[in-house]
Amino acid sequence: MTELKPPYLAFDPATRRLRLDPHEPAFFQNPYEAYAFLHGASNAFFWEEFGFWCFGGFDDVNRLLRDRRFGRQNPAGIPDSRGIGQDRTHLSAFDGIEANSMLELEPPVHTQLRTLVNRAFVSRQVERLRPRVEALANELIDRFEPGGVDLLPAFAAPLPITIIAEMLGVPVDMGPQLLDWSHRMVAMYMHGRTRGTEDTANRAARDFSDFLRGYVAERRKRPGEDLLSLLIAAQEDGQKLSEDELVSSAILLLNAGHEATVHQTGNAVRSILAQGGDPRRFFASPEATAATVEECLRFDAPLHMFTRYAYQEVEAGPGIIVQPGETIGLLLGMANRDPTAFAEPLAFRPDRADQKNVSFGAGIHFCIGAPLARLELQVSLKTLFERLPRLQMAEQPRFRDTYHFHGLETLAVRI
Repeated sequence: MTELKPPYLAFDPATRRLRLDPHEPAFFQNPYEAYAFLHGASNAFFWEEFGFWCFGGFDDVNRLLRDRRFGRQNPAGIPDSRGIGQDRTHLSAFDGIEANSMLELEPPVHTQLRTLVNRAFVSRQVERLRPRVEALANELIDRFEPGGVDLLPAFAAPLPITIIAEMLGVPVDMGPQLLDWSHRMVAMYMHGRTRGTEDTANRAARDFSDFLRGYVAERRKRPGEDLLSLLIAAQEDGQKLSEDELVSSAILLLNAGHEATVHQTGNAVRSILAQGGDPRRFFASPEATAATVEECLRFDAPLHMFTRYAYQEVEAGPGIIVQPGETIGLLLGMANRDPTAFAEPLAFRPDRADQKNVSFGAGIHFCIGAPLARLELQVSLKTLFERLPRLQMAEQPRFRDTYHFHGLETLAVRI
């Protein structure tokens, strides 16, 4: 059954061209209405506002994330929707960090960099953090004001930034400043950014980099057990991280270590409370807890679009030819609701037999912090609902006007 077309979008089935303003409130508050229509109309379409082909079918997104003919580096140097190829002299600090970020690199440099970072970021080290995450979750809940609280600044944000700051060995009391730098930098990936956004992001990148270089120098003299010291010591075949690579890796881990987790925590609490009844039923065992977190990741993902560049002429989908240097958009949130991949895709079902999602990506750029994010979500959500099983929404939460990063503005609850 084809879903009704939402009034805020226009779609031409003959050319598969979509007109849909990502800043339209009805869309960013509930993108799944548009996704449901598009699943019935076409899983691949040319999104006019972005200026490139987008793919929202689960199989297509999973396939294209793994297709090595696409990557994160722009091979042609032509101007694109992110401004690459245009005059970027005012973005020297931001581009300097991106130039050494494994998120933006491809093999062989990406392989070496990821191997070195992964040595200090493996699952068994992350698992050791479980008691600390639980203790921190309880500490944050103990600080809640009686009667009600906004869970985003009181719980969702401080938990992951504290954990990643402690892991890296930077001062936890710098958390608010780290968050501010991160928010200003990730604004570069939003649709419709301005010169003001770019200048602010560049200043944040410069200040963030200067801050970390001081700690890198200190750890070189006096190494400890923290992740920054491990990154300094890590080597593969005699190769070590350069200082620029160290700084870029630390910024990536700090940014990625909290940004998506904050959004996913808020989205997950909203999803669970919307089910009604006793939320503790979703966390009755470690297996049930893990399954609930996976369903939260599928049901309302924190990142909805990830882009790739074509490295050669590629038929990305039937009749869709992209040229070297051209961008494609992979719609993770849409793929996670694909009715051909999931039974009852619109239903929240942690016990589903077809559990899978692309919220952490796939292929060589699969999120290196996925084990940490999963652990933080499992522990924090279980702790929250066990401590406060009668938690209720105090008001209808609203999503921010940031389509790529799908997260709430506030999450006011009654205790």
